[in-house]
Amino acid sequence: MRKIFATLLTIFMIHGSVHAADKVRIAVSNFNMPNLTAGVAQKRGFFKEEGIEVEIIRMNPNVSVTALASGDVDYSQIFAAVVGAAIAGLPVRIVAGFLDNWPLTLIARPEFKSVKELKGKTLGVSSYGATPDVAARMIFKYFGIDPEKEIKVLALGSDAARVTALKQRVVDVIVISPPADSQLEKLGFNVLARAYELFNFPYLGLSANIKKIKERPDEVKRVLKATIKANRFIRENREGAVQVLVEWGRVEREYAFASYDALRNIFNFDGSIPEDGFRLVIDQAKKAAKIDRDIPLTEVADLAILREVQREMGIKGRQ
Repeated sequence: MRKIFATLLTIFMIHGSVHAADKVRIAVSNFNMPNLTAGVAQKRGFFKEEGIEVEIIRMNPNVSVTALASGDVDYSQIFAAVVGAAIAGLPVRIVAGFLDNWPLTLIARPEFKSVKELKGKTLGVSSYGATPDVAARMIFKYFGIDPEKEIKVLALGSDAARVTALKQRVVDVIVISPPADSQLEKLGFNVLARAYELFNFPYLGLSANIKKIKERPDEVKRVLKATIKANRFIRENREGAVQVLVEWGRVEREYAFASYDALRNIFNFDGSIPEDGFRLVIDQAKKAAKIDRDIPLTEVADLAILREVQREMGIKGRQ
């Protein structure tokens, strides 16, 4: 009897230690439609199916990169800022892509009717060098405005902070993700450009510390499986995805449906990253860092575990 009790106690202790090790923290830039992958994986039980207990934390991209590099968070959904950090030598890597393009919108005060009218004006972004900042600068260049000389840029943090700054006329234009664009349009503000109509550029994905990738590949694999399941759910279940967005992102149903319908098709099925778009992200990061040397994909990404996951899930990836 004592042997049975000891055996059961040992099993319980082992199970408890594994369970504790499977608690992870994932950083997202906002609780919104573009970041919905993590929200759906949590709310619809995909993380739980993979034996993962997740805490999702909103962080500004620069804070998220620092936390990822230090191990204060286990994963992050930001993309461009991680690429820049990897190029700068921080021990972080992209391990998957979730969105194949940018769901970012340039939206301005009512008196501005075109991007060209914004020359000399003030732009609000999340943080310097983050994807919204890069996207806005590329949009301005596309329309013939030099963002380095002819636009003043302010780093304001969250979507809510940028919306407030626009309403209070602290800035003339902001770059923002749905559903905030639909909400602002109803208030009379003008959408002047949508990044995904102009460029092919991977937006959000999953990134991890190099130590995590090397020491906990099984955990990374299970997180990837859960998030790929979530992306597929988003693509295939409009009502279910919108319900998560309403609850998780605290978005009104009207705006949640508008966001879903606008962005559903940029969520991918397999976690892969289009190489041409990935090269653009790297090129932008090189320009920001004033680096001329070639940057191989392996310097900013480690996709070996993703390929294992795709094989196990019967997915033919695009890599």
